[in-house]
Amino acid sequence: MGSQLGASLYRQTLLWLIVAVSQCEFSLECGAHYEYAIEEFCLAKFKLDMQELDQRQWCSWEDTVELYGDLTNCTYLVALKMDCFWPNRLVDEFFIQVHKHYFHDCSLSGRLLRDPPNRILGPFIVVPVLVTLLMTALVVWRSKRSEGIM
Repeated sequence: MGSQLGASLYRQTLLWLIVAVSQCEFSLECGAHYEYAIEEFCLAKFKLDMQELDQRQWCSWEDTVELYGDLTNCTYLVALKMDCFWPNRLVDEFFIQVHKHYFHDCSLSGRLLRDPPNRILGPFIVVPVLVTLLMTALVVWRSKRSEGIM
């Protein structure tokens, strides 16, 4: 049993060592070159495309979904051409910076936050108020009716 545990621990340690070495190798091959490539090819085009939009449209998913998809696709194709893993830490950091610059004021749903129109908001206010009044009247009426019956 002890030798099986030792062999298992050895294999696990060896696996972690292989993963660590491959990550170091990845960062040496794909680090600065990959980062430069996605900024020069992908981000440059995305910046031009976003400049064509009015800044108020940046939070509109309908207006930016295609541009964002092209940016994502570009980072993938560059990684593929450079034999880099995708997604990777550099891509994550790249998209965090893109979000900080272009989408920092947007809600999580991708839509601008605003109140719904009165035709939608009205029923959500009026119906609970009417139900509350109706239930109160029903309780009062029922309690007065039961006072006379014994």
